Amino acid sequence: MTVFVMAIGLMLVLEGALPFISPAGWRRVFAQVLALSDGQLRFFGLSSMIAGLVIVFISG
Repeated sequence: MTVFVMAIGLMLVLEGALPFISPAGWRRVFAQVLALSDGQLRFFGLSSMIAGLVIVFISG
């Protein structure tokens, strides 16, 4: 459980870095994401999950 909590904490740190470092850039990226279709968002989400699983399996 400790590893899970640490992973969530690290995820929050990494996701908060871009809006902290470059708020204007983050807004541009977010606006582009909002313009994507549902299929494109699903593909991006699936790709992200697969990449995360690969990283977990390689590091584990």
